[in-house]
Order: sequence, then C-alpha cells, then structure tokens
Amino acid sequence: MTKGVEVSRRGRVLEIKMNRPKVNAINIEMSQALGAAFAELRDDPELWVGIITAEGDRIFSAGWDLKALNSGEMQLDNWWETADYGEGGFAGLTENWKLNKPVIAALNGLVIGGGFELALSCDLLIAAEHVEFGLPEMPLGIVPDAGALQRLPRRIPYNIAMEMLLMGRRMTAKEAARYGLVNKVVRKDDLMTVARAWADQIAGSAPLAMQSVKEVLRAIECRPLEHAFAEMRGDQLETYRQMLKSEDSAEGVAAFVEKRAPNFKGR
Repeated sequence: MTKGVEVSRRGRVLEIKMNRPKVNAINIEMSQALGAAFAELRDDPELWVGIITAEGDRIFSAGWDLKALNSGEMQLDNWWETADYGEGGFAGLTENWKLNKPVIAALNGLVIGGGFELALSCDLLIAAEHVEFGLPEMPLGIVPDAGALQRLPRRIPYNIAMEMLLMGRRMTAKEAARYGLVNKVVRKDDLMTVARAWADQIAGSAPLAMQSVKEVLRAIECRPLEHAFAEMRGDQLETYRQMLKSEDSAEGVAAFVEKRAPNFKGR
C-alpha cells in the first residue's frame, strides 16, 4: 500500500482500493498515488480495465482532506496550480484526458464531495444499496470544482443537480439509479463480485475497440451532430484509427463468421 492506495492485478483488470482511515480523505500524496495507479492502467498493454473501490463498507471517500487544507498543507486559491496532485488531476481521474481504458467504480459506502467527483469521473458506477451521494461544500464556503460542477448537471436533471449543489441534500443509491447516475444497485456483499464480473466481461472485448468508445465520446461531447461525425472521421483520434485497421477487428469478424470465440490481442 502506498499513501493509502492499494493496487492489485487480476488478469487484465487493475483493482485500485482506497484505504486511508477514517474516511479516505484525499490529500496531495494520496492523489498522486491514485494518479500513479491510473497511469499504470493507461500505460500497461496487458491491463484493459480498472476498478476503483475502498476498504470496508462505511465510506467510499469524503473527498478533499479538509484538515490538510486547514493546516495549510493544501491551498484553496488556484489549488490546481499551487500543488502537484499527480497525473490526471485531483484523485488521478477527474482530469485524466488520456485514459481510454474503462474504469468501474464499485461504491461501497458514502460518496461525498471529492469522492463523488472521483466517482463521476468513472465510466460505470455500481453502488451498494446503502450508499448515499452528497456535496456538502456549500456550508463550508467552497464549491465542488474538481468535477461535480462540470459533470453532475450533464448526468442528472439540472434542477436536481442544483438541489444537491446548493442545498447539500443527499441522494440514495436507489434514487441515483432512477436518474441513471449509477448503472446498478446491489447488496453490499455482492458489490465486488458484480464489479469483477463486469470488468471480466469488458476485458473479453477487443481493447482498441473499447478504448475507441471513450476516445470518441470525449472528443464529440457537446458537439452538434454533424460536427461529431466530422470529428470522428478526421485524423485526430489515434486509437479509433488504430482500431479500424487492427488485427483484432479482422479477428472479430472472422470469429463471428466461423462461429468461434475471438482471440483478441490488443493490436
């Protein structure tokens, strides 16, 4: 374990677990450790999918380490410039624009503040049934500017997002599922079983194809439809272009025609 972050490999899946008692508050060192873990996922061709979770069943993360902020260890003004939070911005994922491999959030407890922003940065969210989401920054005189302001109103109805942002009210896992904020709600004892099953299913796909999905969606987000097509068909999306002429694309088609399982190799 490095700076409250445990990293383990399970086949083509990298599992990242936060374990910094009592609430997995993320300080600079922990953010750097998370960034290093996600960089490992990004850079290792043998890793195709990531899972982020936390120890126990009480809390996923309370987000920013307010004690470190209060002590002066961390700064508020221009915080993204005054300290090195590691690759990928705060928590290693909130501004990680180069990680095309999918990340599953296995949410084991309260998802609060910056912990919520980390979860919002993931591609698939699985929540234990007792999980609640909250943004308690307003009474502190600050705002959740590491992803919640930017992402939440795009994921759920604007007025519901504003209720969470302005009033700090919590949202249950069941309500989050109704809005599509989380993909699935499960018993807490089943959380990692389901997350690993999803990761294994994704890892059975051609990696360049699944990485192209993230690359393309990031490039075309909020673009008019005609411009989205033009963006995708330009020459800027490297992974998508590699996928079109890859051995795996030919293998997938051949396997379908020959009625056999494909043998994808990531090239």
